Amino acid sequence: MNILIAGANGTTGKKIIEELSKTQQDTVYGMIRKEEQAQGIKDLGGQPILADLEESVDKAVDNMDAIVFAAGSGPKTGPDKTTAVDKNGAIKLIDAAKKKGVGRFVMLSSVGSDQPQQGPEGMQHYLEAKHDADEHLKESGLTYTIVRPVALTNDQAVGKIKADAKVDHVDTSIPRADVAKVLAQVISEKNTFNKTFEIHSGDQPIKEALKTL
Repeated sequence: MNILIAGANGTTGKKIIEELSKTQQDTVYGMIRKEEQAQGIKDLGGQPILADLEESVDKAVDNMDAIVFAAGSGPKTGPDKTTAVDKNGAIKLIDAAKKKGVGRFVMLSSVGSDQPQQGPEGMQHYLEAKHDADEHLKESGLTYTIVRPVALTNDQAVGKIKADAKVDHVDTSIPRADVAKVLAQVISEKNTFNKTFEIHSGDQPIKEALKTL
């Protein structure tokens, strides 16, 4: 399977490439904006593809079987960049996937994106962008999975989570490394197809947790 990771140079994106490269069963492509990032993708076991979510992405999705959207504008870039990447960039990639016949699309979203207006004031624009991208994906006709983690940490992976349509958001967190494991596993986990769910660290092995959804 040819799998494209959008946001491949981000912390979570890099971990997804590492996870998928372990099996040697898939060819993992990392979408990057700068040529100097290419070697880092190769070092992780991926193949770099130069493309920008703010420009055309059609060529990047050629011959892909699945796409994982793990890109994000980051908290310091301002609302314009959030709209350009988290909303419009995601929508552009979804549309390109549909046009080119890519059947599978996995979206890294966020808790709170189902009701952005109820989130913290400083987060509402970001959550609205994620919400709009998620809704576009649901309506696209692609076989989708939308994963919404709680607050992310840089802790070591535990390999155990709680996954449900809704989880407790208060005083919960999850390592980015575990989010990457979830995103890697849901690509072929049919029980997650056309579902949206939330995750935080828990007591169920990831594979088991995904099968209970």
